[in-house]
Amino acid sequence: MINRHTALKIRKTHRYLGLFLGIQFLFWTISGLYFSWTDIDDIHGDHYKNLDRQPKAFKNLINPSQLNIDNGIQTIDLRDINNTPYYWINQKWLFNALNGNPKSGITEEEALYVAQSYLKNNLEVTSVEKIEAVDKHHEYRERLLPAYVISYKTDDVLKAYVSVADGQFQTVKHRRWRWFDFLWMTHTMDYESRDNFNTTVLRAFSLLGLITVLSGFLLWYTSSPTIRNILKRKNK
Repeated sequence: MINRHTALKIRKTHRYLGLFLGIQFLFWTISGLYFSWTDIDDIHGDHYKNLDRQPKAFKNLINPSQLNIDNGIQTIDLRDINNTPYYWINQKWLFNALNGNPKSGITEEEALYVAQSYLKNNLEVTSVEKIEAVDKHHEYRERLLPAYVISYKTDDVLKAYVSVADGQFQTVKHRRWRWFDFLWMTHTMDYESRDNFNTTVLRAFSLLGLITVLSGFLLWYTSSPTIRNILKRKNK
């Protein structure tokens, strides 16, 4: 049987570990509850998107091989920008797919067209802004820049993002997604990029959490009258 001095040390260790880890345990629990009680499609903003959208078909497109592309074509996509087809080539260049003219980015009007084709048509635009750079915590991180931010009149503070270089609809963000993003950060404990599960902080807290749970079991073992009675009967 563990002596009283050792039992007190275990109790004190368990208590202070619990106090130290308690706030993070609370965040893990709250975020886990939020994740399990929310529809991930709603978080992605599907209820704002035109899910029946079909890509527009175009005729009389020029042969991409006629374009003067250094080192040839590696990737190619077709973009519908304001009812005009464009080739997005090698993730660098935009060319009119009817006459081959190069295009240097899209306009605000064209960005609105792209966003409206991807979203439901009952949304009211309140503002359009062009952003050149964002920090690591911005909701439009790790995506193509510059981009147009199109804000809509909704209770969710809805924003759509369209990249300037290729006229591609990037994403929508709204209040519930922002709550999800914040809680995801507290869940992963990645306060930089928010998506790294291999941070030193997370590993340390996970290990300390395991020690806290094990010390709780050990504390129960050392303080349980039932265990003491069993051990006494064995020692007789």
